[in-house]
Amino acid sequence: MLEFIDRRAFLVRAIAVTGAGLLATRELGALPPATRLTVYKDPQCGCCKAWNTAMTKAGFAIDVRDTADLSSVKTSLGVPESLASCHTGVAGGYLFEGHVPPDLVQKVLRERPALVGLFVPGMPAGAPGMEGPNPESYQIIAVSRDGRQSVYATRAGKAQA
Repeated sequence: MLEFIDRRAFLVRAIAVTGAGLLATRELGALPPATRLTVYKDPQCGCCKAWNTAMTKAGFAIDVRDTADLSSVKTSLGVPESLASCHTGVAGGYLFEGHVPPDLVQKVLRERPALVGLFVPGMPAGAPGMEGPNPESYQIIAVSRDGRQSVYATRAGKAQA
């Protein structure tokens, strides 16, 4: 009987500690372990695959949609032509165009700002998925729901590890 009580006490404590950990995680605003991200890309694009890998490492579950007509997809999703890049991610009702850093995608999904999404136009050297020699600083552009654009963040590019 004593063994049963000890085991039960252990389980009660384990559940309490786990529950407290989950509560603390929610209070800190952490994302669920895997947030689904749908990525529209050209099937031949290598840097898109590298960005998907970076997003997977950051905890995202990627649903890849290869398409030969990416411009039509971007138009239908409402990606401004001036902010277009090589792939478009969609998660939580937001657009993530181009090589947006994973931590900023997480931040938007956690904080839920009144944005259409975040955009990294072009393919700046050193952005996630574009690491290599001669990295450059680049801007992440936010587009508000009324269409206004602003600089959300500026990042220094990273060299290939």
